Amino acid sequence: MTKKSNLKIQNIVATASLGKKVPLVKFASSQPDSEYNPEQFPGLVLRIKKPKSAVLVFSSGNLVCTGTKSVAQVREVIGKVIGKLRKIKINIRGKPRINVQNIVASGSVGLNLDLNYLTIKMDNTEYEPEQFPGLVYKLPEINATFLLFSNGKLVCTGTKNRPQLDHAMKLLVKNLKSLKT
Repeated sequence: MTKKSNLKIQNIVATASLGKKVPLVKFASSQPDSEYNPEQFPGLVLRIKKPKSAVLVFSSGNLVCTGTKSVAQVREVIGKVIGKLRKIKINIRGKPRINVQNIVASGSVGLNLDLNYLTIKMDNTEYEPEQFPGLVYKLPEINATFLLFSNGKLVCTGTKNRPQLDHAMKLLVKNLKSLKT
C-alpha cells in the first residue's frame, strides 16, 4: 500500500461573499457565458473558461465557485468575477475571504480490495453492488467519505484542505492495514 498520499484534487467547492448586492439582471445581460432564470433558481450561473469553472452569483453578493483544482484557482476565478462586476460599475472593495466547503480527490491504495470483506469488517460502510460498484466508507472523526473500488481506486470527499485530505488517506490506509493481519 502506498505510504505517501497519491490523491489528486479533482474539484474544490468554495464560497465567498462580496459584501455588496449584485444586480443579477444587469450582470446577466453583460455576460454571454451566464445563465439566469430566477423562476427556476435564484442565482446566476457564470461559466469561466480558464480555469474551467462555474460560479453561482447571488443577489446578496454571495458566490459559490466549483470546478477548480486549487485554492489559487479559486482566487483567480473570484478575481475574474470581480473584474466583470467592475465593468458594469459594481465596485467591490478588498479581497473577499474564501471558504473551502469541500474537496473531491481521486487516487488509489495500490492493491485490489475485497469489498464484501471490508463491509463485514469495517464500521461506517455501505455497499450495495447491485446499485453501485463502490463501497462507501465514512471517517466521521474528520468528516471524510471514501468511495472504494475493488481495483483499489478511490474517491475522497468532505475534506476542506490538503493536510486534512492527506490525514484522511493515512487513516484509511491504517484501517485497511489493520484488517490484513
